[in-house]
Amino acid sequence: MPHQLLRAGDAFWRPSNQMGVQNTDLAKQLGAAALGMRLWRLAPGQASTRHRHLEQEELYVLLEGAGRMRVDGELLTLAPLDALLVGPDSTRQVFNDTEADALWLVAGAPPEQANTLEMTEETLRRVYPDGPKALPPELG
Repeated sequence: MPHQLLRAGDAFWRPSNQMGVQNTDLAKQLGAAALGMRLWRLAPGQASTRHRHLEQEELYVLLEGAGRMRVDGELLTLAPLDALLVGPDSTRQVFNDTEADALWLVAGAPPEQANTLEMTEETLRRVYPDGPKALPPELG
């Protein structure tokens, strides 16, 4: 496959299993084998899960809005088009404590299982140290 195009209007969006955040799995829809990639649209008051990975590095790029996230306890504020690389063992959580949506591009490699409904209890405990629905203090 030399290339694959997914038009914005054709992307399938759905709420995440744990936090209900609208997201689209770009990698799956494009047939990527060596890269995980999603767009996440966080409405005001929403957060992604606080998590870490077993092997995957993740690149976070804020596309629209004001971006806040915590990495290993450090609170970071990103501006549109800022990029942040997070290693696998670091815990991270994106959240929106503003009045407007925030749109994030999150890419990771090597791809890892992302469906919490298919993870073993041991993997869930390792990946989600506070459980898969913990909110950051700013939204708690």
